[in-house]
Amino acid sequence: MSTTRDKVLKTLLTRQRCTINDLAEAVEINPISVRHHVNKLEATGLVASEEERHGVGRPRLVYFLTEKGMEKFPSRYLKLTVRLLQQLKETLPAAMVGELFSQMADDLAADYTAEMNLAELPMEERLDLVKDLLSTEGFNMEWEQKADSYHIREVSCPYLHVGQSHPEVCAVDETLISNMLAVPIEKVKCILQGDSLCTYIVPKNSINAEEIKS
Repeated sequence: MSTTRDKVLKTLLTRQRCTINDLAEAVEINPISVRHHVNKLEATGLVASEEERHGVGRPRLVYFLTEKGMEKFPSRYLKLTVRLLQQLKETLPAAMVGELFSQMADDLAADYTAEMNLAELPMEERLDLVKDLLSTEGFNMEWEQKADSYHIREVSCPYLHVGQSHPEVCAVDETLISNMLAVPIEKVKCILQGDSLCTYIVPKNSINAEEIKS
């Protein structure tokens, strides 16, 4: 297999769902060339595609690894993680397991924002900080301002394959986002529930309420 196709597969492994332009940027070749490689990977059953709604306008075509494509990568660490989580859940009460995941997110947010006063930053700057932090953790996040709320979308999730067996892991990014924004958030879509991506909403009235409290 060519190096370019290896890069395409590795990109889909980390980002889960990508457009042709996303892949072209990641592997640093033009979209026409990357489409040729993707078509070859689809023909061999390593990659599949589907249409995805993305805001207004026509749906976009996104690509993702099939089970056969996932098998191209070593799974020892994934299996070890799943086994450790299973052992953890069998040993500790469910509430304590959830608290552990939340504590991980608390510690991560605290480390990242140790020198910052989040309450003094505009919401847009906080959202950009969240985007940067999640990017270092393997997420691909975007946000959009609406009339009465902010919408946060996780286009890809590094916890996806673990989360299919242990959905408790979702507490990590949810708590992390809420802590970084310093306001409550509402999850309205989830990949584990069959949605194309995870989506959170931050109502603007909750931002105002938190500002009044502080």
